[in-house]
Amino acid sequence: FCLKLKPQTFGECLYSFLRRFKGGVSWYTVDLDLPPSKRWSALITDKKTELVNMIQAIRDLANAFVPSGKLIDLVDITLPLMVDTLPSPFGEEIKGIAAVSGVPLGEVVLFNIFYEVFTVCTSIVAEDDKGNLFHGRNLDFGLFMGWDVKNKSWIISEKLKPLVVNLDFKKNNQTVFKSTNFAGYVGMLTGIKPHVFTLTMNERFSLDGGYIGILEWILGKRDGMWMSFLTRSVLENANSYEEAKIRLAQTKLLAPAYFILGGNQTGQGCIITRSRLLSLDILEIDLKLDRWYVLETNYDHWKEPLFLDDRRTPAKKCMNQTSQKNISLKTMYDVLSTKPVLNKLTTYTTLMQVSEGTLESYIRDCPNPCMPW
Repeated sequence: FCLKLKPQTFGECLYSFLRRFKGGVSWYTVDLDLPPSKRWSALITDKKTELVNMIQAIRDLANAFVPSGKLIDLVDITLPLMVDTLPSPFGEEIKGIAAVSGVPLGEVVLFNIFYEVFTVCTSIVAEDDKGNLFHGRNLDFGLFMGWDVKNKSWIISEKLKPLVVNLDFKKNNQTVFKSTNFAGYVGMLTGIKPHVFTLTMNERFSLDGGYIGILEWILGKRDGMWMSFLTRSVLENANSYEEAKIRLAQTKLLAPAYFILGGNQTGQGCIITRSRLLSLDILEIDLKLDRWYVLETNYDHWKEPLFLDDRRTPAKKCMNQTSQKNISLKTMYDVLSTKPVLNKLTTYTTLMQVSEGTLESYIRDCPNPCMPW
């Protein structure tokens, strides 16, 4: 039925259908009162097969580049040495995931490193005409990681979709924050601290990028923070929008990034553009300037996006056509369903409403014809 509708109503129809059937994304609890090595046991037990399949796909790609298998051998020998250098509790959590899944420790470390350098995403924070704040994102991942000619899809992107889960992090049996994540990944890319703030992270392409930071870490220079570990720390420990903004803007990082932050009061929404060392710019919602939303893909907002990867222009066009008075979770889903904002790399869409404390996510597929990115 939805496929017969006009493009501008397709996304809203599909959103209503998926919400009725819960979108296929399961919820799990991560108990922060448990020892770090035990926190992920239930989830990884449930998702063991999917995680093993994902790791095998990574091995296959690595062996395609280095047919001798020596690249994976190097991963299995060297990356376990990194675990004990990671800040608490991440190293112990990764060890626990490896123990439950049976996946070699070095390959679980590699799985957790990938997202520091390979994500291409779209994130939006918008305020409606009643002062309600909405935050949505598409998580795109797997660029150049094996194109399946027959199915017209990215191999790693498709392997990730069965690993998409919603997580409720609890302490003393109370929710601290919620997140959409990949099973086996201990950092955070998407999350909400209910009634306080919402947060997503997008990769920022730069010559001084994540590869350099990771290499420096391996060589012993460890004064920067892993991006996804910082977002998790902020979600877990920050108690206000302003506190979160300061920490995201001022903490030294291993890689440049965009942090897209939404608060719980009018005007609280911003894009923090980061180099590894400092904040380069903070673009905030400003209703006096008729800027009722902020939108980030993977390019500095003051520069033109790469012409081969312009998701910003169609996304902004859709937001402007939707208008402030009509923005909602449904219409934001519609925007995020517009090609090429939705593309072959898109693994999931998450929608968050801070005042309600809600997070809902949907595994995505982009019907052909569809852009590879």
